[in-house]
Amino acid sequence: MNYCSQCGATVDRTVPPGDDRPRYVCRSCDTIHYQNPRLVVGCIPEWEDKILICRRAIKPCYGLWTLPAGYLENGESVSEGAMREAEEEAHAKVKMLQPYALYNICHINQVYLFFRAKLLDLDFRPGSESLEVQLISIPEIPWDDLAFRSVERVLKHYIRDRREENFQFHMGDIRRKLPSFHP
Repeated sequence: MNYCSQCGATVDRTVPPGDDRPRYVCRSCDTIHYQNPRLVVGCIPEWEDKILICRRAIKPCYGLWTLPAGYLENGESVSEGAMREAEEEAHAKVKMLQPYALYNICHINQVYLFFRAKLLDLDFRPGSESLEVQLISIPEIPWDDLAFRSVERVLKHYIRDRREENFQFHMGDIRRKLPSFHP
C-alpha cells in the first residue's frame, strides 16, 4: 500500500500507539489501514454417494480440479457465500448441511471454511470460472490434479468420515511447503 484511501496522502508502515504490529498509517490524516485475512468459503456438494467438483478456468491453478469455493463478499453470511460460489462455478443449487472444515493458511493470509452441502438437483453446468464440472465417486477423485492443499485436506477428512459414517468438524493449519534440502 502506498497511498491512503481516505485522503490520498502517502502511508508509512509503522506500529501505531497501543498496537503490537506494523500497519499502514497515513502521514496526513493518521488513518490506520488494517489488513486482515481473507475468508474463502466453499462446499462439498453431495448427491447420493457422489460429490460435485469443478475444473478451474482461471488462475491460479488453471485446469486443475477443486470444490466450488471463493472469497466471501461483504454483506453475505458464510453459508450464503458458499451457496453463491456453487452457483457461480457450477450453476449448482445446494442446501447447506453443516460447517465441515476450517483451515488457517497464515502464510497467504487466508482462512478456508467448507460446508457439507446437499445438491438439490442434477441441473448443473460449468460457470464462467470452470472449464467443466463433474459428479464423481470417491475412487474417481483426481488426487494428482487437485488445485489446492485445502481441497485435498477436506476431501481426505470427508472420505474418512463418510467411511465411518461420523461427520465431524475439522480444523487445522496448512503450512507453507518448504523446499527440500539435499546435501
